[in-house]
Amino acid sequence: MKTNAARILDRLGIPYTLREYVVDPEELGAEVVAQKVGLPPGQVFKTLVARGDRNGVLFAVVPADCALDLKAVARASGDRKVDTVALKEVQPLTGYIRGGVTALGAKKVYPVYVDESMMSQPEVAVSAGVRGTQLIIKPADYVRAVEATVGPIASRKQ
Repeated sequence: MKTNAARILDRLGIPYTLREYVVDPEELGAEVVAQKVGLPPGQVFKTLVARGDRNGVLFAVVPADCALDLKAVARASGDRKVDTVALKEVQPLTGYIRGGVTALGAKKVYPVYVDESMMSQPEVAVSAGVRGTQLIIKPADYVRAVEATVGPIASRKQ
């Protein structure tokens, strides 16, 4: 299935593969996705939507087996405080549903903060923009795609 994120990568000439898996609506956690796509949790990155008190909505891209460090994101974004947005806000803000959020092709452009551990991986999986499909991509290519469509990645440390 070609998603908007995959079409963006095609347009940019960035190589990737799509890896599909069976979705259990009761088990949408990134660690479960990692198991289903056959990669260690440190290579599967979840895209979370958060909001800072000064600078607004942002994407935070972190490994499946890590919790988002809200204080680190606040420091990186120039906010005093950052919290994840309520689940009911995710789709109106991004155009994506939980389990399918990606910074590529979102409804609006928001700053993206990527955990620096991504760059030490040979390849990573990120959501393709729908539940049940992951993009397998080299970290530098993911960063290049995000920067080409969203702008510079604001920070690589979460």
